[in-house]
Amino acid sequence: MKWNRAEAGRFSTTLGIALLLAGYIRYSYEGSLLLFSKILLITGGVLLVAGIVLGFRNIVGYFSKRSSQLGTNTTILALAVLAILGLLNFAGYRHHKRFDLTSEKRYTLSDQTRKIVSGLQKDVSVIRFAKKSDVDLDDLMSEYKDLSPHIKYLTVDPQARLEIAKEYGAGRMDEVFVAAGPRKEHIEPGLHGLFDEQELTSAILKVSSDHLKTICFTEGHGEKQVSDDTGNGYTLVDKELKKENYIVKPVNLVASNGVPPECDALVIAGPTQQFFPPETESVSKYLDGGGKVFLMVDPEKDPKFDELLKNWNIDLGKNLVIDASGIGSYFGAGPALPIVTDYGPSPITKDFGRTMTLFPVARTVTVADKSKAQPQTVELLKTSVRSFTIPGIKPGQEKVSFDPKTGSVGPLTLGVSADRKEGEKDARLVVIGNSGFAANQWLSQQRNGDLFFNTINWLVQDENLISIRPKTQLNRRVNLTAGQASALKWLDLVLLPGVVILSGVYIWWKRR
Repeated sequence: MKWNRAEAGRFSTTLGIALLLAGYIRYSYEGSLLLFSKILLITGGVLLVAGIVLGFRNIVGYFSKRSSQLGTNTTILALAVLAILGLLNFAGYRHHKRFDLTSEKRYTLSDQTRKIVSGLQKDVSVIRFAKKSDVDLDDLMSEYKDLSPHIKYLTVDPQARLEIAKEYGAGRMDEVFVAAGPRKEHIEPGLHGLFDEQELTSAILKVSSDHLKTICFTEGHGEKQVSDDTGNGYTLVDKELKKENYIVKPVNLVASNGVPPECDALVIAGPTQQFFPPETESVSKYLDGGGKVFLMVDPEKDPKFDELLKNWNIDLGKNLVIDASGIGSYFGAGPALPIVTDYGPSPITKDFGRTMTLFPVARTVTVADKSKAQPQTVELLKTSVRSFTIPGIKPGQEKVSFDPKTGSVGPLTLGVSADRKEGEKDARLVVIGNSGFAANQWLSQQRNGDLFFNTINWLVQDENLISIRPKTQLNRRVNLTAGQASALKWLDLVLLPGVVILSGVYIWWKRR
């Protein structure tokens, strides 16, 4: 059998395309361009070019026909549309934008995560040990990778890469580790087997931080305790501080003969008993040396910090704040629960907007002399105009009212921050007239948690952590009674399909 030039060109073209496809498939499967794949691709390319050369006359003759020209125009138009779609897809991949329409922004990374990840200065690897990918974690990690080139995400088969699994101590499938250099953190999946953003960000912070800061909580005077898991305790504060890579340590100022040198910040949370004079002197000395103190004092308590606060131009009111707006009833509390929606110009509260913080039983904390330049003070928290102060509530007293002789009307200040230079160090003090806002039963309400942790971040000068933290997913399940479920079943299975069928029959009958 003799082949003419046209037949040889067609055969060469067909074989060349087949070899190119085979080479590409092998390359895609193997993940690297090996020798045999190179031979297939080169041979296929040579045969394709040879086929075009051998059949050039037939190709020119084909495209000279009118029908061929019309078909060519259609083909070019289709290719142009595909090229435009490809460019749009590429642009979307390189500069993609997602829209989160959930009310609590469930699928949007928190401000805290964005600050921490975008500020990374070293490579952090997130390694998942499994045979196949996890769609939810893959999507979450794509958001992290968009924030920083230092984030690396790998899925490793522990059976195929036994040496890596042994290095990280992976003992089962679906384990996830976060690593930076020699540091490694193991994270567990949360609700429904999904990995939590806050856990992941916390692990990234731990492995990438060069220094762990210590937050000391005083004890011995009836303060809130980080080991107390009741509604009035601070165990949630302890848990969240550790997530943000802090060491939490209870201290007794008498036993330690002052503030321990390892304390990066000292928290005095709602003391009910007086501090001894040597203790208050040690706190003053700590501040004079550039220390950081977070003091929370509840109404009708006197821890004997008057002289210290005077030196910092802060006045602790001997009163009780009443909120007459009635908002407290929404939270199962009375008028002694002032609500704050007005915040001072401070990094602690700069992202709060018009959101709420709640203070169960609070007193005023104000700047004593606003004309003084030092220390630099900011009134952080202000109540509404429908608030006022009273000296206190007597046992058995049910109603309260404003008395201009003994009280003041709102807006009232519940918290003050102050800082001043002590040599080369920056001493900082925050005073709030309530400690219950950060207790277990109130910490998750509105912006209470953000207020407490932002205050800690500001005190120890971890400004990159000052932010709005990840949101808690709301429970939006609808619970139906047996009757409602039955009615919904009939509506879904009988009524709606029946209406559609009857409508179709009616339209057919009218048109026949």
